[in-house]
Amino acid sequence: MSKITVVGAGAVGATCADVIAKKDFCNEVVLVDIKEGLAEGKALDIYQTSQICGFDTKVTGSTNDYSKTAGSDVVVVTSGVPRKPGMTREELISVNAGIVNSVVQNAIKYSPNAVFVMISNPLDTMTYLTLKQSGLPKNRVIGMGGILDSARFSANLSLELGCSPKDLQTNVIGGHGDTTMIPLPRLSTLRGVSVSKFIKEERMAELVQATMVGGATLTKFLGTSAWIAPGAAAAQLAEAIVMDQHRVFPCCVSLEGEYGLNDICIGVPIRVGKSGIEEIIQLDLTSDEQALLNKSADAVRSMNDVLKTMAL
Repeated sequence: MSKITVVGAGAVGATCADVIAKKDFCNEVVLVDIKEGLAEGKALDIYQTSQICGFDTKVTGSTNDYSKTAGSDVVVVTSGVPRKPGMTREELISVNAGIVNSVVQNAIKYSPNAVFVMISNPLDTMTYLTLKQSGLPKNRVIGMGGILDSARFSANLSLELGCSPKDLQTNVIGGHGDTTMIPLPRLSTLRGVSVSKFIKEERMAELVQATMVGGATLTKFLGTSAWIAPGAAAAQLAEAIVMDQHRVFPCCVSLEGEYGLNDICIGVPIRVGKSGIEEIIQLDLTSDEQALLNKSADAVRSMNDVLKTMAL
């Protein structure tokens, strides 16, 4: 019997639960939210599509009662204040750190063996916070940011090339932020051929920049953070864990010497299975790409430093 908990029944959490249910790869999804009735209502709304969409996944909701999440294989954490127009991810730290820490501690009580998938922003810092405060082994704390960033890069490339996004494999590493993520055209391919062979350097630079500000662009359009792609990205990661698929994704994980980095959670390619992180994959980066990753790591560490001033 497989079970997934999604904490936070806002737009991202509800989308994540909806995608998981419709993929029909687990027995039960539990939505949890602090707002009275919100999780119950959205869970019921999702489950009422089961006959229409043809799935058997049970979907239930709970107002802050973590006992109903007991025995979860995966806990997806979406809780926190969404980013507003003009608001940086750094500004979210003081608000979201306390929320995320409380959520994780409550969930661990009932699902001590779960893999935790982090979505809350700023994602790299919230992943680092969870690892340090929870006592969980590093293989069971994963930030999903790179999956989303790579999907956005794929979308931009597919529109430019007029190809199916299913034929693209993209790599985006580094922090999950407008100035810290690093799309890697050289290591992104169209059916095994580097996309750099199809797009001129100047245009590629524009597509890379569009990918980096993809979240901020959507925030300007929507007036709040995006939710459909982030929710679907977390669902894809949860599926890889529950189904033990051994898939390779770029995700935010703890590094201990890999890529020359230590004491940081940042995006790099990993292999994912039932135990969480099975392997951290070492890309053969050029000196320029490594320099960009080092710069990204410095920016992420500056956000992590904010945590040292807080009493959690």
